[in-house]
Amino acid sequence: MLNNDTRRKLRELNLEEMIQLIDQQQKQAHTLHQTFEERFESIVDYVHQEKYNKKVHGLIRRAKFRIPNADVSSIYYEQRNINRSQFQELSTCQFIEHNMNVIFAGFTGSGKTYCACALGKEACKLGIRTKYIRLPDLLVERDEASLIPKGVPKLLNKYANFDLLILDEWLLDNLNEEEIHFIFELTERRYDNSSTMYCTQFMKKDWHQRLGGGVHADAMMDRIVHNAVWFDTEDKNIREFEAKMN
Repeated sequence: MLNNDTRRKLRELNLEEMIQLIDQQQKQAHTLHQTFEERFESIVDYVHQEKYNKKVHGLIRRAKFRIPNADVSSIYYEQRNINRSQFQELSTCQFIEHNMNVIFAGFTGSGKTYCACALGKEACKLGIRTKYIRLPDLLVERDEASLIPKGVPKLLNKYANFDLLILDEWLLDNLNEEEIHFIFELTERRYDNSSTMYCTQFMKKDWHQRLGGGVHADAMMDRIVHNAVWFDTEDKNIREFEAKMN
C-alpha cells in the first residue's frame, strides 16, 4: 500500500495513473503471484496508454474540428470520385511528413469537411498538431489582430506553426487586397514546412481569379496546387443520402 508521501511525490511527477493502477492491483488476488517485473511492466503499459489517450484527446479538443466524430472508417466511397486506396493511404498521414497539401472540392453537402476532419483526427492520433478553421473565421481573427500592435504577425506565426492546418470554406467569399496579402503570407510561411487541407466549392480553374488574379495569386497557386492531392467530391449530397439510408 502506498503511503501518503509516496502518493504526493507521484502526483508531483504527474503520475496519478500509476497510483490508480497500484491501488487496483492491491485489490486483485492474481497480482500477488506476479513478480515485481511483471507488475511494473503492467504499470508502465497502463500509464503509457493513459498518457497517450489524454494527449490525443487534448489534440482533438484543441483542433476544434467542425465534425468531431468524423472517422476514416465511415467514409462513403460509392458513386463518388474518391479513390479508396489513395484516401486510406492519406490516413497514414505520411503526406504530412512530405509537406503535401490535400484539396477537397465539391458542392455543399458532398462531404468535404467530413473527409478533412476524419484525416485530421488520424493526425491527432499520431501526435500531430492540427487545427481546423473556416477561412471566414480566420479572416475575422486577422481583422481583430490588426487592431493590436504586432497582432497580425503573431497570428501568422500561430497558424504557420500547426503541422496540419485545415482551411474550410476556402475562397467562399470575395477577398479584398489586405485579405489576399494575409493569405499569401500564411501560404508562404507554411510552404515546404507543413501540410494544409483545403475544403472548397470551387474548381482549380476558378482559384486564380478568386485569389485576386495578380502576382500573389500566381505565387499562391504555385505553392498550394503543385504539391497537392486533389479530391473532387462532386455534387452528391451525402447528408441527403445518409438521411435516406436511415
